[in-house]
Amino acid sequence: MKKQTPGLADAYALSTPEDSRQLYAEWATSYDQDFAAGQDYLLPGLTAKAFAAAGGTGPVLDAGAGTGLCGQALRALGVEPVDATDISAAMLAEALRKDAYRDVIEADLMEGIPVPRGSYRGVVSSGTFTHGHLGPEVLPALLRVAAPDAWFALSVNAKFYEKAGFAAAFDRLLQGQWIKSLTLPELRIYGPRASGAHKDDTAIIALFQKV
Repeated sequence: MKKQTPGLADAYALSTPEDSRQLYAEWATSYDQDFAAGQDYLLPGLTAKAFAAAGGTGPVLDAGAGTGLCGQALRALGVEPVDATDISAAMLAEALRKDAYRDVIEADLMEGIPVPRGSYRGVVSSGTFTHGHLGPEVLPALLRVAAPDAWFALSVNAKFYEKAGFAAAFDRLLQGQWIKSLTLPELRIYGPRASGAHKDDTAIIALFQKV
């Protein structure tokens, strides 16, 4: 019997870093075709466009880069260089094939990113802040690797945004003068060809600058 291809329900059910590594190792080679193309996945491109429109420039860190769809979109918009970080070596291997990244860094964002403080002029993330994945507890690690005035474009599943405490986290960062210029546009994650229970899901793109 053929093993079923992993899907969104599996991703939303993740609970540990090891679960993530295992799922994405299985999903890496089919992700772009079966999921991204099959579900008309717009979010990586929309996140890249939001970053570029805000004035974001390289070098950029793509956090939770997966197979590199957001980095590919950034490069198409003329934003480079871009480095990728992800917990899944298998997904990063697929990202490297796109020739959109200067470097790839295998890392668990919960444990930090092994690069010097202030290394990047921008940080993007598409599809990482969602059910079964990471919450606002990793924002300090992302801020650490960003230079002053660096632009951020972080997509957050809209249903997960309140549940995970992102609103309160951004309020604390604003009040503590860690970030500025926060806007929160809400966009559709999938295009008209999507199907299934999540086809109408939306994401909030947290756009802001590090102080």
